[in-house]
Amino acid sequence: MKLWIGLAALVLAEIGYPLTEGRARAALVVVTVCLGFLLSIAHAAATRGPRAAGLLALVTAGGGFAVEAAGRATGYPFGDYDYTGALGPRLLGVPLVIPLAWTWMAWPAWVAAARLTSRPVARIAVAAVGLAAWDLFLDPQMVSQGYWLWRTTTPALPGVDGIPLTNYLGWLAVALALMALLRLALGDDPARPGADAPMYAMYLWTYTSSILAHGIFLGLPASAAWGAAGMGLVAIPLAVRLWRR
Repeated sequence: MKLWIGLAALVLAEIGYPLTEGRARAALVVVTVCLGFLLSIAHAAATRGPRAAGLLALVTAGGGFAVEAAGRATGYPFGDYDYTGALGPRLLGVPLVIPLAWTWMAWPAWVAAARLTSRPVARIAVAAVGLAAWDLFLDPQMVSQGYWLWRTTTPALPGVDGIPLTNYLGWLAVALALMALLRLALGDDPARPGADAPMYAMYLWTYTSSILAHGIFLGLPASAAWGAAGMGLVAIPLAVRLWRR
């Protein structure tokens, strides 16, 4: 029940995003990411134990920070970018909230992949696509608000200016590495359909709400379409599987 209450709080925070602007919107982004991080960690602890939750944080938040710091300093693997000061305190130029976002969506992607396949390599691949495709929504939304910016912006996806293709390819490469490390850390970690329901709901909510927000409220129709297609590679089969069950 507590996990569902946490998910409800996350949903309310995300609903508030289009209703705010300026500093209030940036603060709400930080709150939303923290809620998502805590919800994923709490679910991992409740269903897999405290050790699994700690390993999840180490792999995804720790790994996410390392990659972000390296990416900002060197331009690899995402491209040449930098953060503004809008998202709060930074370490090595990376807002402290950013690594938490990797954990937030990595865990539901990992859990959703287990519902779709039991083969280890396939699960790593599906989970990586599920995580990386989220950035088809995330980057256009955050760049449009000036939370970070790209110095080199081409080539880009049609209709989504300001973000190079290298960013999405970098996300996929990093997501593959993180999911492979999660597999090593957590082992087989089979699906738990009943216990994992809050994570299925969070993943599907993120997918559908992002399409709606980008397409209607944020004026980002191209990223709505690209995100719908990319994240839909995991979200739609997951929804179908759950519906059939």
